Formats: sequence, structure tokens, C-alpha cells
Amino acid sequence: MKAKVIAVVNQKGGAGKTTVAMQLAGSLARRNFKVLVVDADPQGTSTRWAASAGDDAPFPATVVGLSAAQGKLHREVKKLMGDYQYVIIDGPPAADSPVAQSALMIADLALVPIIPSPLDMWASLGIKKAIEDASDINENLKSRLVVNQCQPNTRLTSDVLDLLQKFGIPMAVSQFHQRTVYRESAVFGKTVHDLGYKAKPAIDEVEMLTKEVIYLLQAKKSVK
Repeated sequence: MKAKVIAVVNQKGGAGKTTVAMQLAGSLARRNFKVLVVDADPQGTSTRWAASAGDDAPFPATVVGLSAAQGKLHREVKKLMGDYQYVIIDGPPAADSPVAQSALMIADLALVPIIPSPLDMWASLGIKKAIEDASDINENLKSRLVVNQCQPNTRLTSDVLDLLQKFGIPMAVSQFHQRTVYRESAVFGKTVHDLGYKAKPAIDEVEMLTKEVIYLLQAKKSVK
């Protein structure tokens, strides 16, 4: 069966692309799926994340760096799809990058991590346009905003979440709240699942996103 491809994209650095990509990859791998993470960001953050795990307990998904493929990324990914059930592309912080555009050409689902602040929302308009343009070619492409570093009890977050409802990309039900364990898991090359009871709220968030992604990729394009 052909792999499902998930492109994690946003033109703004620091929005949480690698966090979403690696936590989702680890969660899918824990379900015994064969998962590949394509590090398409020249900064190589997901590659460094996996390398931090060490050989005794390696990161549960395979990670390869393909940022050098540029606009031919989709061709390189196609060569690997037969060996995996899920391919997650960790994109660069640039909506107009040929790498990001190439990733969207082949993706079944685009996830757009976004921090709920006006500046981050305004800075994400470019990726919205990139997804719209890609959808003209890739008619099966679905997309979701994934709110990251959410602080639900603040007025600013509440106001921005209301605005995001009208952003033009549907919001995922799942949200990642602002939690130290997300950063800790990156330091040790793990996912939050490996950090024990203290990480339970974060584990629940990752599990919710994983279930939502699996559902979206099984559903027909008419799902909004």
C-alpha cells in the first residue's frame, strides 16, 4: 500500500514544525506503523533530534535528510514511499521555498503548526496561499492548522483562536499546549511518551492528534 504523506509546513520559524512532525512520527511508530521522517529543513533539526537518542534506544521512526533535493523533493520521496506506511515531511521555514512547494505537491495532508498570536497568524498567510496553489495541482490535498504552545486561559489566546476559525484552513481539534516536556523530549531524542507520568497531558495531546490524522487520511476529501 502506498504511504500516506504528511507535510508539516509553515513559513515562520519557531512555530513548532519539528515538534509536531517528530511527536506524530513517534506516536505512529508506537502503533507499529513503518514511519519515515523526511528532514527537508536545511537546519536539520529533526535529524539532530533523532541523533540525540543514541544507539541503545534509537528514535522509533527512520529520519533522512533531503533538504538538498530542493524542488525535486517529491521525486525523492516517491522513491521511498513503498517501504513505509507514513511519510512525514518536516518542511523549511519558507512558504515560497521550492522544498515546501514540492512537499505540498505530493502530500495527502498538510499540517500547519501555529502559535496563537497575531504576529504568527499574519506571518502564516503565505503558507495558506502555498497550500491553495498546491491544491490546484494536488486535488486530494487536505490541510489543518495545529495550534501549538497554546495557553488556553488567556484572553489573547481566546481572541486569536476565534480569528483562526476564519483563517481559511480548518483547525485541527487537537492542540499542543505550552509544556516543558515537549522541549525535554527533543533534548533526549525521544517523544513525550518516553517521559513517564509527568508527560501524561502532553501524551494525551499527541495521541489526540495522531488519531485525528489517521482519521483524516482515511476519510474522503469532502471532510472539512
